[in-house]
Amino acid sequence: MMLNRPLKSYMTKNLRYKSTYCPFTQRVLLTLEEKHLPYGLKLVDLGNKPAWFLSISPEGKVPVAKVDDKWIADSDVITQTVEEKFPDPSLVTPPESFCVHSCSFGSKIFSTYIGFLKSKDANDGTEKALLNELSAFNDYIKENMGSGPFINRKDISAADLSLGPKLYHMEIALGHYKKWSVSDSLPHLKIYMKKQVEEHCKTFH
Repeated sequence: MMLNRPLKSYMTKNLRYKSTYCPFTQRVLLTLEEKHLPYGLKLVDLGNKPAWFLSISPEGKVPVAKVDDKWIADSDVITQTVEEKFPDPSLVTPPESFCVHSCSFGSKIFSTYIGFLKSKDANDGTEKALLNELSAFNDYIKENMGSGPFINRKDISAADLSLGPKLYHMEIALGHYKKWSVSDSLPHLKIYMKKQVEEHCKTFH
């Protein structure tokens, strides 16, 4: 991957949601946009995976990016590689302890959201589990992000670029399939989510 040549990437075409991309694909796109790096983009219908795509991603995973003549099908590895090769502007989230808490919340929010989305039993506790995680993150925002709208306060970071798309897809998917939305009792979370969409409206839509 070279700065004066476009980064080749292959992403998913998700036909069920209003947004074109999965949250992991959006994470990579947002990282490239924040780094102001040129890239090539090709959409893939995961319901009808072409042979050329499976030849570079045998497991059919997206996103896939070509870095230094090597195809990588993992958003964590792609974004870490981009950060290492193009450190300016930095998207690192210091200090480490701050990032650990925020990333932990993000991981738990996504897994509980998926559990609730797939649930067919209103009394199985999956909604409560999601609400508990969202409430915890709402409190975390209130206590730690008073001086700025992002996890790294004033500056957007990799943690935001990972969590933001997941929260956006949570809101879209649960709104569509379950007529569910984030409660007004979580004002700090709602402000955080709104800021993420405002910052990256073109990529989210």
